[in-house]
Amino acid sequence: MTARGKEAAALALHRFGFGPAGHSIAAIAADPQGALLADLERPQAGLVAANLPSSGESAREVFDFRAEQAAKQKLALRVQKQAEAGDAASLFNCRQPSGAPCVAPTSNDAANQPTPQTAQPGQPPNPPLPQRLFQNEAKARFDAAIGADPGFVERLVWFWSNHFCISADKAVGMAGAYEREAIRPHVLGRFADMLQAVESHTAMLVYLDNVESMGADSVAGINHDKGLNENLAREIMELHTLGVRSGYTQKDVTSFANVITGWGWVRPDDPAHGGEFAFVKRLHQPGAQIVLGKSYADTGVEQGRAVLADLARNAATAQHIAQKLATHFVADEPPPALVAKLAQKFRDTDGDLKEVSKALVTADESWAPQRVKLKPPSAWLVAMLRLSGGQWSIAPGMNKALEQRMGVTPWPVGRVLAAQAQLGESLWRPPAPNGWPDTAMAWIDGVAHRLDIANDFGTHVGAIADPLALLEAGLGPLASAETRNTIARAESRAQAVTLLVMAPEFLRS
Repeated sequence: MTARGKEAAALALHRFGFGPAGHSIAAIAADPQGALLADLERPQAGLVAANLPSSGESAREVFDFRAEQAAKQKLALRVQKQAEAGDAASLFNCRQPSGAPCVAPTSNDAANQPTPQTAQPGQPPNPPLPQRLFQNEAKARFDAAIGADPGFVERLVWFWSNHFCISADKAVGMAGAYEREAIRPHVLGRFADMLQAVESHTAMLVYLDNVESMGADSVAGINHDKGLNENLAREIMELHTLGVRSGYTQKDVTSFANVITGWGWVRPDDPAHGGEFAFVKRLHQPGAQIVLGKSYADTGVEQGRAVLADLARNAATAQHIAQKLATHFVADEPPPALVAKLAQKFRDTDGDLKEVSKALVTADESWAPQRVKLKPPSAWLVAMLRLSGGQWSIAPGMNKALEQRMGVTPWPVGRVLAAQAQLGESLWRPPAPNGWPDTAMAWIDGVAHRLDIANDFGTHVGAIADPLALLEAGLGPLASAETRNTIARAESRAQAVTLLVMAPEFLRS
């Protein structure tokens, strides 16, 4: 069965993308399924990395920034103590990080200090370097989602990034680079390749503490009386590949953790290669290891790669990935027939993710008209941004004078990030290694908290847009008679737009 028409088009954009934008419903109505398949066939569709620093470069920049900040604080404290002691002589050879001589503060210093740089009225202050790196990566991610049509590939990026999640709380400068380097290049490739890229990325190794792990019989383990950290090995098996209750044992976890000792990084204080992956032999547990009944010879870094390759091809991995994909896109309790189809395609194609994605959008079960998935806060925010043309303003080419007169201003990336955090889904900061939850139960209690953001959206967009036109653009035939009547009876355009984005049809995918 091939789903066609405007209703199928609107369903496709909400279920497999980030919602309609402009005239996108009409644009794909002739063949919604074909539009999704075409998205998978575009060369590097949605995968072109922005002009942003690599994870290694970011790690080095953040390290240098923090070192300079620490030096400034220590120097200020030193100068203050010397001045209080009246020891002017000790300031003679003192030098600031810039090379300028230290000067003891005087009573007139406060008046003579240069005025600190402040943001222009209406502009946020310039954030420090780590936050700037994070916001630049976030903006690139939001821009890709807002501009993606129909958005299927970009949704796949978000899915896999959450499946293989890391946290910016441990690697703030690398969070976005990790997604660009380890996730994006592989969403239409082989699962085994993505798995290798993810587990050897420094952001993952830092997040799950593998950079601190060492074999008990390794050179470092013997010299430092330290040992194994099993976090990464456990999460690879439990979350990334096989899934829980799939037959592996604690002994398998321990053996695998020994296999990947030495998978670490160059410390970020190295000016040339800091933040990059390195296999550190002195941390590696020597000898063969048995994982899931198979013996793996000690071949250094290749020992770990061999285990990962076998985990990627395991039948339990196919079942686990199929279940998660169907849950994410179709239903919190997906049809068993759909899961079976995806798992079979995964096995038949050796984990070819493009073929698995094709199987997802061509399965009849994926086009059930019942929309039971609740958009998480991040997807709901992007759906509104798409509806508004990418900012809290949908007037093409609106000039600044009109923008000021009507009180409509774009949403800068910091504001979008704040809204996402306010709704309990901070970007690249999941609560645990299993990522953000993917079912309605996790988000349903927070729906009421979306109202403040919806009101802000309605106030700004309602000033320049026809709510009924937005209704057709954002929902079209998915809008129920009740929703149409509610919006038509709204007391103002602002209220009508607010009701639209809080309507059940807009909240669900």
